[in-house]
Amino acid sequence: MYEVTVEQPFSAAHYLKDYPGKCANVHGHNYRVQVTVEGEDLDQLGMVVEFEVIKQALKPWMDKFDHGFLNEIPPFDMVNPSAENLAKFFYDEVARAIGESTARVCCVRVFETEKCSAAYRPK
Repeated sequence: MYEVTVEQPFSAAHYLKDYPGKCANVHGHNYRVQVTVEGEDLDQLGMVVEFEVIKQALKPWMDKFDHGFLNEIPPFDMVNPSAENLAKFFYDEVARAIGESTARVCCVRVFETEKCSAAYRPK
């Protein structure tokens, strides 16, 4: 099995609705989104998927979220912008961009800090 990983940063503010602690207050993070795509076979260029495909799938969201207030940006105006929910959101967006191919998104990890992250993997 081959894997490729792309990491993209963005900075944003958010708060967690109904959270019983400090994260209920508006605060910010320097996020890092790490997307890993896997495949058993390589294409004619010797790649699982071009890095650029993953970067382009993330770009509109990096542009929209960077220096934004996540709680005001759909779908996070309705869904708590937790690291877990962000990871699932980015998984869905990149999986849609890759489409039907021999490659698939196997994991998306969202770092809120250098030491704290959440990941989403399909079953």
